[in-house]
Amino acid sequence: MKRAEMIARVRERGSEPWDVVVIGGGATGAGVAVDAATRGFSVLLLEREDFGKGTSSRSTKLVHGGVRYLEQGNISLVMEALKERGLLLRNAPHLVHDLEFVVPNYSWWETPFYGIGMKVYDVLAGKYGFGKSRILSREETLERLPTLRQEDLRGGVIYHDGQFDDARLLIDLMKTAADHGAAVVNYMPVVELTKDGDGFINGVVATDRETAEGFEIAARVVVNATGMFTDEIRRLDDGEAKNMVAPSQGIHLVLPGAFLRGNTAIMVPHTSDGRVLFAIPWHEHTVVGTTDTPIDAPSYEPLPYEQEIEFVLQTAGEYLTSKPTRADVLSVYVGIRPLVKAAGSDSSKTSALSRDHTIHIDQSGLLTIVGGKWTTYRHMAEDAVNHAITLGKLEDRPCVTRDLRIHGYKQGVDPRGDLWVYGADGEKIRAMAAAAPELAQPMSRELPQIAAEVVWAAREEMARTVEDALARRTRALFLHARAAVAMAPLVASLLAAELGRDESWAREQVAQFSELARQYNLERVAEGNPPTEKKDG
Repeated sequence: MKRAEMIARVRERGSEPWDVVVIGGGATGAGVAVDAATRGFSVLLLEREDFGKGTSSRSTKLVHGGVRYLEQGNISLVMEALKERGLLLRNAPHLVHDLEFVVPNYSWWETPFYGIGMKVYDVLAGKYGFGKSRILSREETLERLPTLRQEDLRGGVIYHDGQFDDARLLIDLMKTAADHGAAVVNYMPVVELTKDGDGFINGVVATDRETAEGFEIAARVVVNATGMFTDEIRRLDDGEAKNMVAPSQGIHLVLPGAFLRGNTAIMVPHTSDGRVLFAIPWHEHTVVGTTDTPIDAPSYEPLPYEQEIEFVLQTAGEYLTSKPTRADVLSVYVGIRPLVKAAGSDSSKTSALSRDHTIHIDQSGLLTIVGGKWTTYRHMAEDAVNHAITLGKLEDRPCVTRDLRIHGYKQGVDPRGDLWVYGADGEKIRAMAAAAPELAQPMSRELPQIAAEVVWAAREEMARTVEDALARRTRALFLHARAAVAMAPLVASLLAAELGRDESWAREQVAQFSELARQYNLERVAEGNPPTEKKDG
């Protein structure tokens, strides 16, 4: 997957229309590109930043049905997500694996209450289940979670869900789309929507940010899959379009792996403000989150609020023998949920807004898909392409992604092993490192990533900046921000050699990345207080 080749294909196609042009390079856009390409349509995906720059690289790293949605009574969403969870495990076993969760019980009523709830979760999963839930004794609970607070602990309920690496799955979805003929381009913003004489959208105007070259691109149908920036694209079509999205942010704190010391996660179903909190082992670290805070407007690099940080630290401290402090935080990352406002809904209470996806078609024929969550990306894409076929008067072809192996497919991958997130591509990276021993060395004492991964990211995964390599290809920034900053000069040097850049470019890249990493180090937080959700009633 090489950027120059992708742009050459766009240039060579000229005025011939693409069947489907997708705007947005996150989970939803990638899913649409994969679905449409595997049905045999000509597909172009355009992303104005790097793939997954926004929400899609900042999740809780779970492929799950949503225990909270079960409690809310949204059975259809839970069943759909559990089914899609099973399909993802089957189609991308190199990136999705089973993870045990324990709900610790400190009151007499919690064991039967959550035990029954998880049995319902098992039943809804049906043949797509990962494992059966059961009640644990106090001793069994501590065996799995030795760092759990022991005072008043009665036992726990264990259940199974899926875990994955979101940005790595996204890159493999882009490669899957490309493997089936799609062209995917990052750093290529759409700046205009073009229309025919009747006012129907018939293409886009895009600009290559690296060269400033402009492209007029014809399309039979244009899909807006820009997540939190959905309304921005809709206003390119209609300057008076009303907002569909009520953005909400959630933060995650990354702590040393010693805070869990094992391969079992904690799920706290009711925190002090009624939210769910997870503590999850991920890449030998512990991820704790999340929050649900309404915000006024989306951004690519939202800042955490001080109150969000304190909430997560305090709640985690109520369940762990060692109470985490700010000094323990290796990184903090913030994602924005593109929640869909229903007519007449109170969008100030974002935790109550639907996590279902919505398809909206404007009078101009712009097809927008928004909402949903990572787990259901495949089903969302199927729905969107079905609508696109009708809208673009395309040949009616069936969806084939239910049984489609995602790029890198490899069974029996150990999620704690070397280069496991690359699946079948891992062997190519090992071969690269073996041929050049200087590429085989870890780039940091704190993290295992080797220099060959950066070279691979530049050659095969369209990484264009130090941030691309350290945030969304190797995940270093999300795991240990200070270690990532220390790695930046070497990464910049490797990228400069691969991309034909000079020393000045490398120095500028290091400076930009170091400034960005400040907010992942908790050096920068949002000013003021977060908006307050209005309570029901």
